[in-house]
Amino acid sequence: MNQIVAKQLPLDEMLIGSFDQNSKAIARGDLAKVERMRHAAMEYFREHRFPDSTHEKWKNTEIENLTGEDFVQLLEPAAADRNMEDLFRCEVHNFDTEIVSMLNGWYHDKNVRIRTFPDGVVVGSIKDAMQAFPELFDTHYGEIANNTLNGFTAINTAMVQDGVFIYVPDGVTAHKTLQIIKMIDLEENLFVQNRNLIILGRNSSLSLMHCDDSINQHSSLVNTVTEVFVSEGAHLELYKLQNLNDQSGLVNSTFIRQMANSTVKTNTLTFNCGLIRNSVHISLDGKGAHADVLGLYLMDKSQHVDNQIRIDHNQPHCTSNELFKGILDDQASAVFNGYIYVARDAQKTNAYQNNNNILLKPTATINTKPFLEIYADDVKCSHGATIGQLDQDAMFYLRSRGISKANARLLLMYAFASDIISEISIEALRHRIDDMVKKRLRGELSVCEKCVLHCGSPEKEYHFEIDYSKL
Repeated sequence: MNQIVAKQLPLDEMLIGSFDQNSKAIARGDLAKVERMRHAAMEYFREHRFPDSTHEKWKNTEIENLTGEDFVQLLEPAAADRNMEDLFRCEVHNFDTEIVSMLNGWYHDKNVRIRTFPDGVVVGSIKDAMQAFPELFDTHYGEIANNTLNGFTAINTAMVQDGVFIYVPDGVTAHKTLQIIKMIDLEENLFVQNRNLIILGRNSSLSLMHCDDSINQHSSLVNTVTEVFVSEGAHLELYKLQNLNDQSGLVNSTFIRQMANSTVKTNTLTFNCGLIRNSVHISLDGKGAHADVLGLYLMDKSQHVDNQIRIDHNQPHCTSNELFKGILDDQASAVFNGYIYVARDAQKTNAYQNNNNILLKPTATINTKPFLEIYADDVKCSHGATIGQLDQDAMFYLRSRGISKANARLLLMYAFASDIISEISIEALRHRIDDMVKKRLRGELSVCEKCVLHCGSPEKEYHFEIDYSKL
């Protein structure tokens, strides 16, 4: 029978009580290492609880507005009366992916819990993969996710029950993009905890798209921890699409370790959500490693996004490029904290960091703090941040050529965002994201009932209305 732990106490007290009462069920099938980690993480959580805005790193994000709400937590998968195909429909033209489904926090394929593709790529439930690949778990699980970072990471380690496992063997290039679809579809307000473990072998390659979506207007709080290991010479492209309802919150913590001559590109695209906190921590632990960390956030109403990015240059001859752009309207707010650390022996480091923002109204706010900590002397590092409004000279130029004020604003905002869109290397996905951004800037993109990509006809084109007679 499906079990639901109902909230009778503050969320942290409810979770502690649930762990104490159901620890054996939660840890069923765990390896000894994983079970030890659960108990150690719970002890940290008992002492420190969830962070709030009195903590320095959370002072501009009022997470207590979410942790103070009423939630339920599923101890078993909810009985699904609909197939995932009924909830998700993707019509991105010429975009062929292998879909990995998560529904209400649980891996959503009862018949095939672990799939091994002809090229050797393994995808499945992290719970089942723990039993199938114990050596990989002993080597990688929990090795880079910092359980003492904050209460969210700790409680995830203590109480997570499912998630996604991906393994790409040495020398293998995944033949298709993998697409993780995480859907929330429950009448109760749901607290979800997922854990993902992604391992790329030497000289392997993977493209991964991670979609967070809700298909109703109920409140939810999703707490996800992802560990990614990128071996020597491997290549990873990771795209995150975030489009949840205004009542939901997402705390998304990603830890990536790169070895020599590996490359990683992450691109986080945030379109809708009540509150989102994206934490990305990349450790460049091998010579010649390179990371591109990109993001675009388009927020309005009272939405809030918080991007916390840290890149550790621990070895020489590593490079990183960090660019986040945001457009904020109404009473929307954003936080950007960028941190580049260069170790004493990390000579010949090249590291660049930039955060650019446009505030469309005086009521929108951004708190941005790029930061460098450098202990090596032979490096090239820079950081910067800009906050401003739309260029009035550019507006005048467009208006003088017959373009309406509304369309001139759209053109300038789209041009501002295009630097991030153009970095999407998958052409079909780039075209669809391009269309989504245009719709979002017009206020036409919201949470729908079908798909995180909110696709209409793939052949439908988007047109700006321009009075050509005045050009």
